Amino acid sequence: MLKPYTSHHMPLAIRVGSTPANRSLLLLKAWRQQTRWNRSSHDLARRAFFSTLTYSKPTVSCSAIVSSKPCLDDCLTVIAVPFPDGPLIPGFYMPLCVKDPKVLAALQESISGETPYAGAFLLKDDKDPSTGSSVIHQVGTLAQILSIQGEQVIVIGRERLQITEMVCKDPLTVKTHHLKDKPYDKDDEVIRSTYFEDNIGNSNYRKLAEFLLQKRRRKLTDSGAGIFEAVDFNYQKLADFGAGISDAKKHKIQEVLEELDVHKRLNLTLELVKKQVEMNKIQLFHASLFPVTHATATFKKRIEPIKEKIPKHVLKVIEEQFAKIDRIIRNYGSTDDIFTYVDWLTALPWGKCSDDNFDVLRAEKILDEDHYGLRDVKERILEFIAVGTLTGNPQGRIICLSGPPGVGKTSIARSVARALDRKFFRLAVGGLSDSSHIKGDRGVYIGAMPGKMVQCLKEVGTENPLVLLDEIDKLGKKRSRDPEGALLELLDPQQNSHFLDYFLDVTIDLSKVLFVCTANVTDMIPGPLLDRMEVITLAGYTTDEKMHIARDYLVKIVSGKCGIKPEQVDVSDTALLSLIENYCREAGVRNLQKQIEKIFRKIALKLVRQRAPAKTDLESSAEGSMEHSTAVAEKFMINESNLADYVGKPVFRGEKIYEQTPVGVVMGLAWTSMGGSTLYIETTFVEEGEGKGGLHITGHLGSVMKESAEIAHTVARRIMFDKDPKNLFFANSKLHLHVPEGATPKDGPSAGCTMITSLLSLAMKKPVRKNLAMTGEVTLTGRILPIGGLKEKTMAARRSQVKEIIFPEANRIDFEHLEESFKEGLDVHFVDEYEQIFELAFGYEQ
Repeated sequence: MLKPYTSHHMPLAIRVGSTPANRSLLLLKAWRQQTRWNRSSHDLARRAFFSTLTYSKPTVSCSAIVSSKPCLDDCLTVIAVPFPDGPLIPGFYMPLCVKDPKVLAALQESISGETPYAGAFLLKDDKDPSTGSSVIHQVGTLAQILSIQGEQVIVIGRERLQITEMVCKDPLTVKTHHLKDKPYDKDDEVIRSTYFEDNIGNSNYRKLAEFLLQKRRRKLTDSGAGIFEAVDFNYQKLADFGAGISDAKKHKIQEVLEELDVHKRLNLTLELVKKQVEMNKIQLFHASLFPVTHATATFKKRIEPIKEKIPKHVLKVIEEQFAKIDRIIRNYGSTDDIFTYVDWLTALPWGKCSDDNFDVLRAEKILDEDHYGLRDVKERILEFIAVGTLTGNPQGRIICLSGPPGVGKTSIARSVARALDRKFFRLAVGGLSDSSHIKGDRGVYIGAMPGKMVQCLKEVGTENPLVLLDEIDKLGKKRSRDPEGALLELLDPQQNSHFLDYFLDVTIDLSKVLFVCTANVTDMIPGPLLDRMEVITLAGYTTDEKMHIARDYLVKIVSGKCGIKPEQVDVSDTALLSLIENYCREAGVRNLQKQIEKIFRKIALKLVRQRAPAKTDLESSAEGSMEHSTAVAEKFMINESNLADYVGKPVFRGEKIYEQTPVGVVMGLAWTSMGGSTLYIETTFVEEGEGKGGLHITGHLGSVMKESAEIAHTVARRIMFDKDPKNLFFANSKLHLHVPEGATPKDGPSAGCTMITSLLSLAMKKPVRKNLAMTGEVTLTGRILPIGGLKEKTMAARRSQVKEIIFPEANRIDFEHLEESFKEGLDVHFVDEYEQIFELAFGYEQ
């Protein structure tokens, strides 16, 4: 038994042009121009021209020589495949499900040979196909077998056939001859009027077929017109095309198949198409009237309570869209795109704002609950809220929280939203390279959507949320649709009061939105954006702060997430300290939380294994006394001695390589995106010879740091000459300066004083003072310039147990603003000339 997958044939265009390659180019070019080709239409286009581009009829005439691709006229004896639901029209393909194993085997044999063809014949009503050829219509279609997968067979109609003789009953095999259309004059006025325009003004065949095809393919713009303009139809093929796309009864379509007079066939098809068009209009009207009316009523009900708060220009657009929907319904058109647009336009929270809470004491309590330390950061945020208390409006400069990963930038933004009683929305802009994510798509595109800000307002339901623009320093670049301009319009208080979303095509007021940005490095933020921001720097946490955070926050949070009671686990302070110093040295606490989670997961596994029932003793089982025992949960003690059993070997070794730095080695301080770190500068002697003075530099240094090394060499030679003119060490010695950890890129000017000190130490053969670290940029005249990242560098010195630090004089005020916990136990010297560093480094009794 054969069962078609669908009652609708799928249209396939007829051939155009001369060669298959030319036909492919012409068809696809015309299709794209006429149908506004896009991804959703690509599949239909591929199917529609499948037969023409790939399986066109061979141009070689029949001859005594057997071709590897035989002429269709040679296919006279074929397997007769009964089609129960409708005839196969030439130029269309149809998927079938073949249940009869003998028929399936015969089709398999045909497709594997040189003649992959079968005969497709309509099954007469209430007839059994196993009784012979008398139960099928005598006129059918030569069907080319395209593919067979299991019971699934796909065929395509080629030419009309008529049965002349039955050859075999099982499987049904018949002899046929090919039917040819009667000759006709393509310029005949009667035929042309049927196709183009009849004499009494009724709808012509072409217009009706276009309408019908548009309703079949509603997702393709102007798809009906595209078919007729793109393909050079002849009239007999046009008649077949109309019959194939109609839903007429199968005996009516069979009449079209059997008719060889082109004019009569065209008239038959015209009647079928007319009836189908009228049915479609009636169905569309009844199917659309209620949902469209209901949806319009929903939209009107949605805006009725807030009609006075909606801006006049927006309300005007909404009312115009309602009128447009009514017009489209009367013309049986599609309202899907308009519904989507009106849905977005009416769903926005016009005039709805949450009440701000400017209680500074409450805000301070919330910030302290959510974050430990960060005194300066909290103070800046409270200042911002205090201004809102006095003015009633917290708007102003955009807050930008800058700092290494894991220091709590995103969570601080959430706390600010909670303190102000505002809705929170996070928008990740890292890697964003297309302005349409901010400004939306233009409505002419299929699948267009509004920008993220419009989506934000709809999601939060208020006009004044707190919006976090996360990782704004990692914006992508795109030549044509750079997002920088869109963000500038979004963040600028002078512009965002009339922000234009391309999808809505109306301006909306975003001036009530509180924007908070996050960044790891502000240097990567475009200048015009940075100019509108109030940067608050989060340098990171000290070891003491990490200890408090781990003990008071992270351990409790993680134990709860893992389903472990606090009394079941005891993590000692020594274990936490070892975890911080040997596994989690970064500035933030994100990795510290991951390591604590790793500990508690292993504990959870042990607890579950303890609860598993013990194996039953075979002897007691034989006696019928089955006993299960459950181990009592023990308390897990995590200390420094067993920490490695839970988190593995330590990741970091001590940054302090030397207890006493040797000659030519000096400890510097560096800033990194992960916080601060110590940095050793090493200089050694290579060779000596008159006039061989020079410096070789290694250590994966950037251009700025290489220039600092050259300046250091020059300054060191001058200082050495001033102090000991007879010392020709630099003039006659080739030296090598190296910065360890060569796989790590390094750059910046603040290592200048450290390099000079390293060179002088080698020249004088005298090591620098013990437990001394320094940082500062040096000019050719020996002046010490200020540096950045002072807090991070101070943290790195404390971590390496350095007691004495040399900072530029210009950074004194930065150091004084640090918390006492940072400064405790440090002996800090502030200098503005290198001579002061020389005395501090070498002015001791050796």
